[in-house]
Amino acid sequence: MKNKFIIALITFLLVLQAPMMMSADEKKAEKENKFDVPSHVVDISKENTFPNSTEDEEVIEPSELTKELLESTDVSISNPNLIKMLNESTIDPSPIGFGYRGMVFLGRWPLHYQSDDTNINWEYQKINLNELNNIGGNEAQKLSYNQQAQKEVKGALTNKITNPDDVKQMIIMQAKQETKLPLSYSTTIGAATKKENSYNVPPKKYGYLHSYAPAVNEKGKVTFGEVYIQLKGTKKSLVIKNVTKQGIGAWIPIQDHVSFSVEIK
Repeated sequence: MKNKFIIALITFLLVLQAPMMMSADEKKAEKENKFDVPSHVVDISKENTFPNSTEDEEVIEPSELTKELLESTDVSISNPNLIKMLNESTIDPSPIGFGYRGMVFLGRWPLHYQSDDTNINWEYQKINLNELNNIGGNEAQKLSYNQQAQKEVKGALTNKITNPDDVKQMIIMQAKQETKLPLSYSTTIGAATKKENSYNVPPKKYGYLHSYAPAVNEKGKVTFGEVYIQLKGTKKSLVIKNVTKQGIGAWIPIQDHVSFSVEIK
């Protein structure tokens, strides 16, 4: 009787957990699908008459000394410029420096960006309009994309912050890792850029092809702190003081991509 009760209890608990497990799977699938490029968004990197330069963010690998310093503090540090400076620093405490103590102030730095939310606006900024008048026609006609004028699309931080260049770099590195998309704070669509895809405009109708540049919207927090190198005899470590956090957001265009919306009237 006792064994039957235990089996029934376990079965009941599994039934309770099943919706939770499904919910977790659904959330994972939703996160994966959120960054998939939809069918109405096309890659124009080959057709673009303006050659955008690819922005590959430099990945700074910490040296052995820098790794030792980063591991000496509980504060997360991902600012590549700070890591680069630590790599270039030479610290060689004297082996006979018994009792020696010192603190070297490196300045106040943005240390780490923590993303809270990443979304994509596939119609971030309108860049073009193509029209086709088939009011007097008796057959359907084709409406295609043809960029009328060169258009530069810029991203930016959504509010003021100290060391904006460092912050922008940390945000775009995080966003690229999260979305796996070609992101850049500036992208240009050249005049006369065309795409072969076309849309039918029925007879007695007027067709509009609206074109947009998509962009990623990032929201998160930046951790700031005063950075010191502390020397105690032959030992060295990082000390972070006066740690603060500030909310920040950014719009980052998706390079060489165009979103289409067709309107038939």
